[in-house]
Amino acid sequence: MSVFPSSKPAATTTAAPPPANGATAGPPAATTTATNGGATKSNLYNPTSLQPYRQPYNRRHHHRPRRNYCCCCCFWTILIILILALLVAIAGSILYVLYRPHRPSFTLASLRIHRLNLTTTADSASSHLSTLFNLTLSSKNPNSHLTFTYDPFTLSCVTSNNDVFIGNGTLPAFISNSKNETTFKGVVITTSSDLDADTVNNLRPDLKKKNGIPLKIEMDTKVTVKMDGLKSKKVGIRVTCDDIKGTVPKEKVCLALRDEQ
Repeated sequence: MSVFPSSKPAATTTAAPPPANGATAGPPAATTTATNGGATKSNLYNPTSLQPYRQPYNRRHHHRPRRNYCCCCCFWTILIILILALLVAIAGSILYVLYRPHRPSFTLASLRIHRLNLTTTADSASSHLSTLFNLTLSSKNPNSHLTFTYDPFTLSCVTSNNDVFIGNGTLPAFISNSKNETTFKGVVITTSSDLDADTVNNLRPDLKKKNGIPLKIEMDTKVTVKMDGLKSKKVGIRVTCDDIKGTVPKEKVCLALRDEQ
């Protein structure tokens, strides 16, 4: 029997030399050297030779949670506001059906002009107006469950066409209870003031009208509304009585010219 040598050269394993200067030696790395002078190759797996996989950085990924949080907050805020508005509307509808509130009414029962004097100098340089009116006013509360508390009124009387000031007055504070009517007699409106030429020119045509002087009375005050156990804040209001014809007896209207020396 004949024995033939292997065609592959025998591999020789050599150990790595010890580290110099007392350094700590790591695990020995075996190297394989071919006997026929081939190149040296390492057969051990080196984990540090491979780079770790890194996920690409995405900036949008970090902003999504914050954006979603803002959208969620806006959605719930709008939803809560809509729910509150719906509840307020339902409550208002229930109160309207139960109480059926109505606005209080004011009526000018009578107006008497005691004095209306317009005196102008010969050269029309200055004019003086003196008036004295007497009114009867009434206030009515048609509601069954509402009470109105009024502060003192400030009354102003002007002409309807040109808003020329005729006089002013006051009305005392009062409480208008439910289904109640309050009447004021002898309310005085008066003035004694100087007028310029333009105001006199606007006032004279109204004074010469045969069917009466067109007047308008404005009343300003603040009111508080009370409904059972609920009470509102004070709210400013203005009551306007328009389309008033003030008829003055001829002997009580004076359009005179006065000479000044």
